This record gives sequence, structure tokens and C-alpha cells, in this order.
Amino acid sequence: MAWIKQHVVRDVLTLEPSATCADAARLMTERGIGSVGVQRGAKIVGFVTERDLVASIAAGADPGRTSLAQVMRTDAPSVTPEATDVECAQLMRLRHTRHLAVKEGRDIVGVLSLLDLVDLVVEEKQANIDQLEAYIRGGRARELTEPVSTVFNHGPA
Repeated sequence: MAWIKQHVVRDVLTLEPSATCADAARLMTERGIGSVGVQRGAKIVGFVTERDLVASIAAGADPGRTSLAQVMRTDAPSVTPEATDVECAQLMRLRHTRHLAVKEGRDIVGVLSLLDLVDLVVEEKQANIDQLEAYIRGGRARELTEPVSTVFNHGPA
């Protein structure tokens, strides 16, 4: 089990509530991200995800005229930076979401995406593999991966 603290994206890209869905879609596409924060003043007040944009368009909204204030999620599932990978995965599965707001107190301080969570789990698993390999080799992992050389010279004298 790993904690998410080191994997929280704290530099959340944000737009004002008056920005349009088309603005959000452009920003997400340019940056290769799946959500943007909606910021009022200095505070993030909600998120808009790719799914939110698709749902609004499917409902008939004009992306060039629909503001983020109309489609943003203010009830996005949230966790604290001290949450574990397991807690985050369970919450994402339960709430059918790929993004979690990360809160300290009442303030949103970051976001954790499903991809961030996958990276965390893969890193943890690799660290476990490395530890097990070192244990199996008696702490001589480096020595056992190098070619073996003998003291005898079998070449021409």
C-alpha cells in the first residue's frame, strides 16, 4: 500500500467559471490532460473533466456558449494527501470517476488522476520486486548480474 502524497498534481491548470466548454476542451487537448480546475479568485471551486464535457454536449449544450460554471462538478469525490492508493482506487471505482480532488481542510489543493494512480502502483510494485530480488540474492544483486570471471586463464600462454 502506498500513499498518494508524492503523486498529487498541485499545479492544477485552471480556467475561470465564465470560460466555455470549448476553452476547456482546447486546454485539455493542448496539455494532454483529462481535467481542468475551475477557479474563482485564488480558490479552485470545482473541476471539469472530459466526461463532463461529453455529457454536456450529448445533452445538447453548445460548447462555444456553455460556461464551465454550468457544467463543473462541485461535488467531485475527494481525498486528502494522506490517502492510500487502495482508498483512491476504491473511491474512483465507487464513484465511476477518473479524477479525485485532493483537499487539505476545505481547500482543493490538487488533483489525482487514474493515470497518476497507475504510476504510483507501478512504482510501488517495482520497488517491491527490487527488494525481493536483493533478498533472494542475499543482498548481492549487483554482483550476480555482472559476468563471472575466474582466476584461471584458459587462453594461450
